[in-house]
Amino acid sequence: MTSTVRRAGAFAAVGTLAFVVPAATRIQSPALATVAATAPFVLVAVLAMTVVGQGSALFELFARPGDYEDGKLYGLAAFALAAAGLALIAVQFGLPVWVFVGTVVIVAYGNLGQRLAARVRTDEVVASAGFVVSGFATGVAAQLGAARLQGATVAWPDALFLAASGALVAALLRSVLFERDDPLVMLSVGLLLWLFFELDPSVASQRVFVALGISAVLGYVAYALDTASLPGMLTGVLLSLLTIVLGGYGWFAMLITFFGLGGLSTKYRYEEKKDRGIAEENEGARGSGNVLANSIVALVAVLAWAASPSHTAVDPTLFLYAFAGAVAAAMTDTFSSEFGGLYDNPRLITTFQPVEPGTDGGVTWQGVVAGLVGSGIIAGIAAVTIGTVGSVGAAVILVCGFVGMTVDSLLGATVEGTVVGNQGVNALATLAAALTGVAVAVGLALV
Repeated sequence: MTSTVRRAGAFAAVGTLAFVVPAATRIQSPALATVAATAPFVLVAVLAMTVVGQGSALFELFARPGDYEDGKLYGLAAFALAAAGLALIAVQFGLPVWVFVGTVVIVAYGNLGQRLAARVRTDEVVASAGFVVSGFATGVAAQLGAARLQGATVAWPDALFLAASGALVAALLRSVLFERDDPLVMLSVGLLLWLFFELDPSVASQRVFVALGISAVLGYVAYALDTASLPGMLTGVLLSLLTIVLGGYGWFAMLITFFGLGGLSTKYRYEEKKDRGIAEENEGARGSGNVLANSIVALVAVLAWAASPSHTAVDPTLFLYAFAGAVAAAMTDTFSSEFGGLYDNPRLITTFQPVEPGTDGGVTWQGVVAGLVGSGIIAGIAAVTIGTVGSVGAAVILVCGFVGMTVDSLLGATVEGTVVGNQGVNALATLAAALTGVAVAVGLALV
């Protein structure tokens, strides 16, 4: 059986066929251009399924463990067909060619970088770092090279932003999926980067470099302090990158405060929480599901903010309050749970009857105070870092945090565990807070 590094190198070589597509787009006939763009990958898929047989050198080079059962290179065929599908979208439906090439190269060469890093040190974080670094570097070069082959131009900041986003998304998906799911990873990354491109954000070189530096430091700190699992760390780094580039430094200040203080609050008196049965699992290291549940509404708000100037008629300020409200709610809920859970005599929010510590929907006055402090921190940061917020806007964000905390407790007491899980409750609570921010901002004419 071939080594994983050699196999990854072989798949990377197949991924390099993506550079045929920029030349194909120069063909005047759309039909011929489509055939020329997709034919190399389709041919690879056909050969993998019909010609290359078990026992041959090529089979041994490309075969993944599951391929030996049926003697077919299913992994290679699926990889090639996914690339062919993206090539078709690029030629016929407007996916920028350099984004297509960058996507294929990020996945293919990122995997190679991951395997090489794993050879140096058998640590999943180091391996994922190898994927991100390799995918990012080759993704930037691939976009610039593909644009040149096509006779087009792509700005450096755009190439940097898309390559970094693609490498992080791919590494995140790879950390929760299997190697055989690379076709799904490729398609997901390609479509997501297309969305980012269509947002047409005003990406400045300085902000991209700052975002990359801060995101790298954030990932290392999360790893060193063990406040997040690998998927959770990658999710946090990706959200930080998007927030800085698409939103701004004030937006990021709110988000990183939640990540930092929220993670530390989880670690606070952890053994005591463990004895009381209220501690987070995995030694308090938050996973991607937890991070996304608390941040997905904020992420949508950032994307909507970036899209609002050219794609919607909605005042972008509304998305600022949606973002701040969602982050405030996440901070409030985390503080109220992590600090309030250390006190006795919680009461169910719907009946005010005493319940056991850790009961869904149970609240303590200490937890409410801690939650309001958390919301106040986010509101204060927004007021200081974003000039349009001011004292009135900060008060709105504080209210959003309280609303989110209350909704979280009400849902916990009524539907959590039967209709939705904890992560669903967190997402709904942040959504309620975001909608509150929008409604109050409109009512007070803050836009």
